[in-house]
Amino acid sequence: MADVGVRAALRRDVDAVTDTQIRAWRYGYTFLPEGPLEQMAGEGARELWRRQWEEAIVAPPTPRHRLLVAVEREPVEEPGGDNDSAPPRLRERVVGLASHSPAEDPDLDPTKYAELLTLLVDPDHTRRGHGSRLLNATVDHLREDGFAGVVTWVFAEHLPMLAFLESAGWAADEAERILDMGRPVRMIRLATDIS
Repeated sequence: MADVGVRAALRRDVDAVTDTQIRAWRYGYTFLPEGPLEQMAGEGARELWRRQWEEAIVAPPTPRHRLLVAVEREPVEEPGGDNDSAPPRLRERVVGLASHSPAEDPDLDPTKYAELLTLLVDPDHTRRGHGSRLLNATVDHLREDGFAGVVTWVFAEHLPMLAFLESAGWAADEAERILDMGRPVRMIRLATDIS
């Protein structure tokens, strides 16, 4: 069984974070129109996202902007490795990500409210607790930073994400957006109190 955890993203994680995001979107956002989904998660978007994630890691706008990654660590089989005294070497794989920042919505005080910008788990690594670990680590950081509440925007058609967040105590707060993606696509804002 793999060792699992959550840590701050490092520069070496940029490619893995980008790949995880694109795979998670391609798998989990199939309810979006094909054209916009291809723009967001197609090969043409990869370098844009890679640059943005690298900037988020090496030069975040403030210390209150963070990118966390969920990782799995597995022992690496050493050829002829019968040496029981040496600890096994571990290979680490990024399998999820979460990013947050002070809230930017005009109706929220950014000194009191944060926004969960991204919460994604690689589709091959779902149902292993990575989403919950990422969410809990995010809340821990936000509490340390003095935030009292957190919001996030979720596509109304993204039922698994809505169910996951609602099971963790989040609820719709009546704010919504309609995006033009060739057809109207509704997003709803969920909020939770972390004070």
